[in-house]
Amino acid sequence: MSFYLTILGSSSGLPTSKRNSAAHVLNVHEHFFLIDCGEGTQIQLNRFNIRLGKINHIFISHLHGDHIFGLFGLISTFNLLNRENDLHIYAHPEITHTIKYYKDHFGNKLQYNIIIHPFKTARPTLIYENKHITVETIPLKHRIPTVGFLFKEKEKPKNIRKEQIEKYNIPIKEIVKIKQGADYITKDGTTIKNEKLTLPPFKLRSYAYCSDTVYSEKYVQYISGVRLLYHETTFLDKDKKLAKLTYHSTALQAATIAKKACVEKLLIGHFSARYKDVSALVKEAKKIFENTFAVEDGDIFHIVAERIK
Repeated sequence: MSFYLTILGSSSGLPTSKRNSAAHVLNVHEHFFLIDCGEGTQIQLNRFNIRLGKINHIFISHLHGDHIFGLFGLISTFNLLNRENDLHIYAHPEITHTIKYYKDHFGNKLQYNIIIHPFKTARPTLIYENKHITVETIPLKHRIPTVGFLFKEKEKPKNIRKEQIEKYNIPIKEIVKIKQGADYITKDGTTIKNEKLTLPPFKLRSYAYCSDTVYSEKYVQYISGVRLLYHETTFLDKDKKLAKLTYHSTALQAATIAKKACVEKLLIGHFSARYKDVSALVKEAKKIFENTFAVEDGDIFHIVAERIK
């Protein structure tokens, strides 16, 4: 049951020779979700061995160039590869004008459909779900309407212990009820508790992507307890005035959010190109939240499936 994140781009507005602009891919049970699409994303997908045909859903946090300039190239590449499957894009309503411009000038012979799913940014909204996960928006505060995204694994039926089926001769129709949490009553009227019949459930996996935002504790409630949090960290705290002016966050602020939200692991990225060495940002964040890691293009972060103890 795969659940892992691949970093395609870790720079902020200005790409560097080592860091591409913002883009992540989350693999949930072999469903691949592209989150933001900085310029050159189609190259990064190939570079890190992610099949372009696996990308059917793209989530755009906001309409600044370093988060969407890769869309035109990716859409064109899909067409050159004779894509036929629908492409779903989830974004602020203004994305409609961007896609229309592309179609009018470059893509009037697209072989596949682009389906836009506009959302509002003022409150959390469920924008996608399948049998494995839900995706909700996280309201953020940037210079233009901006959201993050919360990917949450759905709870699955419990696994029943095979030896208990044989021991109590449990019929199939009762097994379904037990998997849903019911106790079992034997023919002689003895109640067998569900906990004795089933394995402990798996701890649900979750990933929160908090892109460009000024420091605010308003969204802590929406990411509380997530297993993996990515939070933009454009500046060091010594540059916090610049962070506030540009509606971005510092390493110290990202770590504070992680601590207040009680997350398991913090990833920091979207680094300003002014910092040639990001170790200072990691050191600053670790003062507040020890389990912090700076992302590099190509990094992969797994959230393992583990049962609740």
